Amino acid sequence: MHFKLIIVFVDDNKTDDVLAAARNMGATGATIINNARGEGIQKKKTFLGLNLETQRDVVMFLVEQHLCRKIIEEIARAGRFDEEPGSGIALQIDVEDAIGVLHQAKEITTVIEEEL
Repeated sequence: MHFKLIIVFVDDNKTDDVLAAARNMGATGATIINNARGEGIQKKKTFLGLNLETQRDVVMFLVEQHLCRKIIEEIARAGRFDEEPGSGIALQIDVEDAIGVLHQAKEITTVIEEEL
């Protein structure tokens, strides 16, 4: 099996929607890093020295390569990444090797066979 790592930077109020969307498309789990910060084209506003920016989460999914495109498209739809500037981004990275996912291999194999 060949895997891809999907990394999603998303407003924390949309994390649950992103997780549900990925699971519905075949993702079997995720790792979430809470309270990340970032800055886009526009600098964030402050009020009396306090940042008014929303908190972000970093969500990572290790998925089989055949499922990756559908998952990442559904994540973008659920997070409204193209409709709402600054709501989040998702990217995929090739994974050369992965250990510790054998317990998921049977489920992943079944889903992939249905897709092909």
